[in-house]
Formats: sequence, structure tokens, C-alpha cells
Amino acid sequence: MRKIIYYVLGLLIVAFISFYFYVKMTAVEEGELAPSIETKLVDGSKFNLEDLRGDYVLLNFWGSWCGPCRAENPQLVKLYENFGDKFQLVTYALEKIAKNGETAALSDGFTWKYQIVEQSSLVLMSKTARDYGVSSIPATFLITPEGKIMKYNSLDQIEKFLSSI
Repeated sequence: MRKIIYYVLGLLIVAFISFYFYVKMTAVEEGELAPSIETKLVDGSKFNLEDLRGDYVLLNFWGSWCGPCRAENPQLVKLYENFGDKFQLVTYALEKIAKNGETAALSDGFTWKYQIVEQSSLVLMSKTARDYGVSSIPATFLITPEGKIMKYNSLDQIEKFLSSI
């Protein structure tokens, strides 16, 4: 019985490591077109990332359950307040319970239009998160007006970039 438990545990570890490397190897890279996102916003309206072409887009993956995400949210709100005229902000909450993401967004002061909450029992298994190579959150991407991924991925880097344009 002990051998079976070790065997199953070993298989699970190999599967997790394989999945992690698969996500990283298939992730979008700088200069590539941002993967498509077609979904509904928390207000129920349809959303298509390609509709935002022509603007810089800051795409932020987060979760209400994620301590580092919640700690970063005030900086995200401040960035939007200071530079919201220079970019479109899209927040993408990965949640086990959708209502938790909506409540946390309201509590943290999210006022922008493009808020998405995806509910899944395996939050980081989201197809959209996998397309972007998200294996941990918060994860942030800056997208050019042409729809390409830029190298900036920390809010500090993005703030410096936005203040220069």
C-alpha cells in the first residue's frame, strides 16, 4: 500500500511540474500579439480585448484570495487615477466564488469599466491565464495599441512608461 501511495504522489508531482513548464513554454512573449479574450464583464456586457485596439491596455490577473494581489491593488487604483487617460485597464479576477472577486474589487476601489471575474474550482487552470502564461498572481501585462505584448510587467515599470508618453 505504501508503494502505491508513493507512486501516486510521484505521478502528481510530475504532472504538476509538467503542467507548469507547459504553461511557461506556450505563454505569450514580448512582441507577440496578445491572446484573444472574449467574455462577459461583471456588469454582464460583452467584452472582446480586440475592441480596445488603438489604446494601451494594462491587463492585470488577480484574485480576492491572493494576499500579494490585494496588497498591490491600491497601487493599481492610484495608477488608474493618475494615468487612466493614457490606457484602458482590464482586471481579470481568478476566483473559486465569483461574488468574492466582485466584493473585493468594490472594497479595493476598482472604478474602471473592464472588470472580469472568472469562476473556476482550479483558478490557475483558466484558459485565459494559461494563454498568458500565468502560473502565479498578481500578473500584469502591458499591451500596445497594435495589440502586442510589451516588456513592462511590474506596476512601477508601467508607471514610468506611462509618465513618459
